[in-house]
Amino acid sequence: MRSVRIGVDTGGTFTDVVAVDEESGEMFTTKTPSTPADPADGFLAGVGKLGPLDVTGIVHGTTVATNRLLEDRIGDLGFITTEGFEFVLEIARQSVPDGYGNSYFWVKPPRIVPVHLVKTVGGRLDHTGAEVWPFSEEQAVEVARWFRAKGITAIGVCFLHSYANPSHERRMREILWREHPEAVISLSSDVLREYREYERSVTTLVDAAVKPVMRGYLAGLSTRLGRRFSVMKSNGGILSAREVVNKPITTVLSGPAAGALGAALIASTAGHPSVITLDGGGTSTDVAVVTDGEPSVTTEGSIGRYPVKIPMIDIVTVGAGGGSVAWVSPEGTLKVGPRSAGADPGPLCYGRGGTEVTVTDAHVFLGRIPPHLLGGEIPLDADAARAGIQALAGKLGLSLERTATGILEISAFNQSNAIRRLTVQRGLDVRDFPLVTFGGSGPLLACRLIDILGLPSVLVPRDPGNVSAFGLLTVDVKNDYVRTYVTRDLSLDAAAAIFGELEQQAGDELGREGFAEPVFQRGADLRYYGQAYEVRVPVPAGEVDDAWRAEVVARFHDAHEKLYGYAYRDDPRHDVEWVNLRVSGIGPISRPVIRRFEKPGEGATSVRQVHFEETRDTPIHQRAALGPGATVQGPAVIEEYGSTIPIHPGFSAKIDEYGNVVITADRQGA
Repeated sequence: MRSVRIGVDTGGTFTDVVAVDEESGEMFTTKTPSTPADPADGFLAGVGKLGPLDVTGIVHGTTVATNRLLEDRIGDLGFITTEGFEFVLEIARQSVPDGYGNSYFWVKPPRIVPVHLVKTVGGRLDHTGAEVWPFSEEQAVEVARWFRAKGITAIGVCFLHSYANPSHERRMREILWREHPEAVISLSSDVLREYREYERSVTTLVDAAVKPVMRGYLAGLSTRLGRRFSVMKSNGGILSAREVVNKPITTVLSGPAAGALGAALIASTAGHPSVITLDGGGTSTDVAVVTDGEPSVTTEGSIGRYPVKIPMIDIVTVGAGGGSVAWVSPEGTLKVGPRSAGADPGPLCYGRGGTEVTVTDAHVFLGRIPPHLLGGEIPLDADAARAGIQALAGKLGLSLERTATGILEISAFNQSNAIRRLTVQRGLDVRDFPLVTFGGSGPLLACRLIDILGLPSVLVPRDPGNVSAFGLLTVDVKNDYVRTYVTRDLSLDAAAAIFGELEQQAGDELGREGFAEPVFQRGADLRYYGQAYEVRVPVPAGEVDDAWRAEVVARFHDAHEKLYGYAYRDDPRHDVEWVNLRVSGIGPISRPVIRRFEKPGEGATSVRQVHFEETRDTPIHQRAALGPGATVQGPAVIEEYGSTIPIHPGFSAKIDEYGNVVITADRQGA
């Protein structure tokens, strides 16, 4: 019996599974339809398809927390804050949607907690953590009993300046536990010990909102699975399920983060350390930028309409997946997404009761994907797709072919706009980056993206539909810790003490995960005095002395110049201000090795009617029959178990030494 580690990524449409043999490095992959009603069903079905194995570890990428937020299924949520600050959520930030200037009205969306469910408690700390007014235990008891009487069990607590001193929040939790034992509580000093009251409040409340459902899901899955497992976090690390339930907000970009990391490793191995990654699934497309083998990380992310200020892989998500619905606007124009048919009922061609045309239906009608998925496990109803396209074409006054290609064109531009947001709008030249595209629907529009963006090439990994699941097996155990320390005159002793405290906390938590010798990475957020936002820089290890401080400040000047085009080096009018000190604790794991691919090429295996510029007999290649050095000239289609790659006329694909398909344009498109 093989000893394997397993990665399971639950997506909106399919659940992907990868197992890696720990001795030989051989990989096994499979997929199964996701089960939105209970994602654990799809998880267990996917693992079961692998057969009997000696499983040494399982890592899970989940969308349970993400979907809860994106679908606004928050439920009743309580908020406890400092007396006099009950309107911190209502005031929020002075920001409006980009299109506000073109509208007559903009209505502020509902707050995550309405005012009538916000309660305050007396007591005050200053920005250093010193107590100004004592904590009012009498008011705290009244508030706890009020929430118990209302039956509100998910509660977030965020007191002013508690990032500097958590004592008041911890006492509030003790009283809640005593007076309201059913309460599920999140403290801002546990979730985010960083200043900015609004962002810290919302981040804490998001954690409280997803904590009950994540605890229930992970506990139920652990019981049914009969073993412990780990969960992918948004920051690019993993953590055991028993630990991650204490701060489930860290999982809100679980699946997409794994995809970016897996693609980064595949691309770096193939000689491309800096790439754009595109994960095309059934519901959405996730885009990230990788430089020097590492995806960018941010703490300025959001999930739906909620700002989430935790470390996460910098990913842009758009509603442009295989299940994205095509529809006609009131003005009579064709639109695609962001709404998705999902896994159930899914596209028309799934035959499960879907009633709307999707991107997948357009591909089926044009012959660009076969009349089945997963090697024949899921037959597709091409006639249903055709009927849906015909009805939509009638509304638009277009031919069936133009309607279907129009759907794909709009979807391609939606994806390209996501790529531009992470590159062009941030000063990066998209033409400098190869694109690594994966996911079940990711490779389908590769050729059009080359044309639209002027990309040098597109790389499609082996088993592209399972790259996110593979990525789960490439990441270390990782925890992030932050402490706000705002000063222009940095005390070296104070900085050393904060780093020491954070590293002690990281070491204790990683010790519980079985890592006796964790690795620590330090960081700091700095800005020029008077600026509103800061720049994060890596901090060297070792003694915190004058030379260390000078090195960090020099790194800040360099990073600021790279981001904004200028820096104030040697300018005494612009002091550098320290804002946050950070530590990442890492428990290293053994990563799977990507081996060279050795298989002789065997050429095309069949022919099918496919529409590109016209409908005609087109060679259909089985990817498993294409060895290193094999070249496929468009028009053609390359098929495999979990995905399909249409090669348009004017494009060619070559298999590299690792089995990746590398697509390039033979001509420059518009």
